[in-house]
Amino acid sequence: MKELVIFDLDGTLLNTIADLAISTNYALRRCGFPEHREEEYFHFVGNGITKLFERALPEECRSSDNVSRVRSYFLEYYSVHNTDYTRPYDKVEELLSVLNSHGVKIAVASNKYQAGTQKLIQYFFPGIDFVSVLGQRDGIPVKPAPDIVYEILSKSGVEAEKALYVGDSDVDMFTAKAAGVESVGVTWGFRSREELIEAGACHLVDSPIEILRLSL
Repeated sequence: MKELVIFDLDGTLLNTIADLAISTNYALRRCGFPEHREEEYFHFVGNGITKLFERALPEECRSSDNVSRVRSYFLEYYSVHNTDYTRPYDKVEELLSVLNSHGVKIAVASNKYQAGTQKLIQYFFPGIDFVSVLGQRDGIPVKPAPDIVYEILSKSGVEAEKALYVGDSDVDMFTAKAAGVESVGVTWGFRSREELIEAGACHLVDSPIEILRLSL
């Protein structure tokens, strides 16, 4: 039995892609840059919002000033509209409730900015007990750097071998490996099964409930 399950957020617990795409397109439009189709955002997200904006901007326009301008408009819009279309994936709430009921600690390690991460967790999972909810913060390297996982392990008092790390992208699998934590790749998220396999996922699951057999 595992003592701790750490979850990525976007593409793992919540399907956030529509709100991310709409909000980024709003910001691009306000700044005079071309917009993108929603499906293109599956490969723009995963490495934090700064990298999201760099990828969304035309290659010749990826200056720090333009990234800052897009970020300002994005946060203006997304902070109000980040629950418009975002929803938990099917069976995620059930999974979290069962883990809580069995005494397994759960945490979130996201590359989404901290305020957005906290808001979404509080909004969609108000009855779930998380030992730690961490997003992107100034001075802390983003995933796949293992720092965020180390912080969660320290806060929870759990050794790496007693933890699972669950995510939907190669970034998540690399993060787990760097932190010395067993990885679980979910196939319902933003990236492909092939990407998860190539990134060295220890396990693949097609449904949230399958995570129970790996943790209980």
